[in-house]
Amino acid sequence: MTDHFIEVSLVKRNVHCTAKLLVERAPITCAAIWEALPLAGDVYHAKYARNEIYALFPPFAETEPPLENPTVTPIPGDLCYFAFAGTELGTKAYGYDREVRAGTTVVDLALFYERNNLLLNGDVGWVPGIVWGQIVEGLEGMAEACNDLWRTGAAGETLSFRRA
Repeated sequence: MTDHFIEVSLVKRNVHCTAKLLVERAPITCAAIWEALPLAGDVYHAKYARNEIYALFPPFAETEPPLENPTVTPIPGDLCYFAFAGTELGTKAYGYDREVRAGTTVVDLALFYERNNLLLNGDVGWVPGIVWGQIVEGLEGMAEACNDLWRTGAAGETLSFRRA
């Protein structure tokens, strides 16, 4: 599995970028995501990590990938994978209390669009993510749309991942 590309989109804003899967660095994660595509869900803008948008999904891998190619300091253009237990996100502080419950697992696919990100959560501490992709085209336009999402709101917007 080499040189696989995906399109990442903010559907309502009609903004797209292209990412290369980092198969050599995160082969298990890339394979799980590639097989699950297409994926789309309500977009959120991160409260803690700064310049991050993401969507939440039910688990789609046969088993959760190990922490391959981890980071707590993602750079612009990084795509990261996180898996959380429902008890980690199932509080009103996160805003998912209707969708995420104890006894469940949720997968977070995130796009980082600007510098100075730090995956440190006041409730649980360091939250390393798996870097599984890198934006290779269209990051500037996506960053503008992400900043607009932060300022004007995410309601009604969808984050989509599909094979390019």
